[in-house]
Amino acid sequence: MAVVVGYVATKEGRAALRRAAEECELRHAKLIVINSQRGGKDFDADEAAKFEEELERIQAKLTELGIENEVRQLVRGNEPAEDLIAVAEEESAAFIVIGLRRRTPVGKLILGSNAQRILLDATCPVLAVKADKEA
Repeated sequence: MAVVVGYVATKEGRAALRRAAEECELRHAKLIVINSQRGGKDFDADEAAKFEEELERIQAKLTELGIENEVRQLVRGNEPAEDLIAVAEEESAAFIVIGLRRRTPVGKLILGSNAQRILLDATCPVLAVKADKEA
């Protein structure tokens, strides 16, 4: 059994990762951590390299906790929702964990909502996690 979590370096991303790790400990499941970036002209290779180091630290910590894991940084030109749903389907994931943040109505309209797309289009259950106020 596998659990897929979408991770970005935000308080919401950290909350999702924490909850996914807790669920994997309870279920003795493999945790697949996904960081998805579109790439293209706005892609910053230096930032990606720094973030790769953070992902390596996350992988080491999960391994130290005894959680079977796989960490993937995807730069395939897809929306993050598309990547998370695809990986969950490929891995026959038990569920997906995502972090949620509050957005203004205009922000939702202009930027769209990866969370909404995952909730509506995923073929497996989705656990949506809010960040702790102090996180």
